[in-house]
Amino acid sequence: QVQLVESGGGLVQAGGSLRLSCAASGRTFSSYAMGWFRQAPGKEREFVATISWGGGSRRYADSVKGRFTISRDNAKNTVYLQMNSLKPEDTAVYYCAAGDGNGWYESGRGSSWYGYWGQGTQVTVSS
Repeated sequence: QVQLVESGGGLVQAGGSLRLSCAASGRTFSSYAMGWFRQAPGKEREFVATISWGGGSRRYADSVKGRFTISRDNAKNTVYLQMNSLKPEDTAVYYCAAGDGNGWYESGRGSSWYGYWGQGTQVTVSS
């Protein structure tokens, strides 16, 4: 069991930066792979980034590669998403997710792999 709470969203101009944080409860955080997903109004939730439980492997959606960086601090039970060079198309509610199943490398880009989700934080990028 893990509870996730996102923070750090807000309004930013195009080209600006934001850092999202996801704080997890409990003592099992280091055993979970973590992911970031986003959902814009009228669109399906889409994969953004994921990081392995040890932090040694990271994967990104093509749309954010080179601009976003996912990281984790297991001592603080926190995962981060550093977002640079933001574009209006990045506007969405961003969700943190946790999973501890098998096959992270193969399936960790799919929302169905994750069993735990935060409530989301709004990111709005103005043009």
